[in-house]
Amino acid sequence: MDMNDAARGAALMADALWDRYGLAAAVIEPVHMGTDTINRWVMTEDGLRLFVKEYRSTADLDAARSAWDMAEYCRAARVPVPRVWPDVDGDLVTIAEGCAWAVTDEAPGRVNSSAMTVALAEHIGVVMGRMHRALAAYPMPQKVQQSRWRTGSVEGAAARCGSVLATALGQRHDHFDQLRLDLDQRREDLHQHVHRLREQLPDELVEQALHADLSRTNMIVLADAVTGVIDFRGARALPAWELGRAAFDPRTVANSPEWIACALAMVSAYHAENPSLPVGEAQACARIALLYMLFSFYGATTAEYGLPPAAEADLKRHWRERQTTIRLLLNHLDELEDALADLSAGGGGS
Repeated sequence: MDMNDAARGAALMADALWDRYGLAAAVIEPVHMGTDTINRWVMTEDGLRLFVKEYRSTADLDAARSAWDMAEYCRAARVPVPRVWPDVDGDLVTIAEGCAWAVTDEAPGRVNSSAMTVALAEHIGVVMGRMHRALAAYPMPQKVQQSRWRTGSVEGAAARCGSVLATALGQRHDHFDQLRLDLDQRREDLHQHVHRLREQLPDELVEQALHADLSRTNMIVLADAVTGVIDFRGARALPAWELGRAAFDPRTVANSPEWIACALAMVSAYHAENPSLPVGEAQACARIALLYMLFSFYGATTAEYGLPPAAEADLKRHWRERQTTIRLLLNHLDELEDALADLSAGGGGS
């Protein structure tokens, strides 16, 4: 988007804010995050600090409305979710100037994608446990989170290693030899470990409405506390999967000597806040996280996403950190599950 387009977009947004919300924008700044929306930070003439999303023409607005409804439901349950503003008709997604928009309060803090501290991991566990407890009573969303890690074919995933490598060759991947080694290792891990990892999963896993994209990039953090949960996907999914995905965040596992302490602190705090999740599922979250990573190839190649250079570099780093995390989890899984069993059986935190 060039400067003229940016100025036109900001002017359009200011008109939409006034017409549909009665809000007068004084300062508008672009926020370079998100691929499905154009995002802007706004200060109104009354001093309100807001975050405004403009949906692209290809966006699924019914899914967006469902996600905002879930966000408001969680906010009512004392989960730190920024308030979404209803427009003059009470709608959470408004149509104005030929575009769709959503307006939320700004949460204090910022997205922090560096390694977690133990204190932050514990607070994420509290917030997630509270959210899962609330969402257990929420109607099941139509959208279903994929679970290849649980039921997908090992042979299919192993074959994917070859197709990813072919894509990388076509893109002239700048670390092609390293990627080939990574994919050889992934193929070996899939054949060697998946059956054993699946064998010891609980036979039944709780399924319910969830955020379904509760990653570090969708949490606003200030100091060691979560101040805002954002960008709900809103899907039917497994709480143990969402817990494991957060507790074994690759940014933390690959970069912090405290990664095990972080994971245990998160699961313990989660279990104290949401004791209704069966103990065996909380204990299984490490193996679920490992399976999920083994079946994911996101970040192995990047050119197809058309990302800005900084975002592309970040995605490449994500792939490397996931590779490191897989090795560490395989090497420490037994001790992790023993520790998780002790925490779960003991009732978690205070």
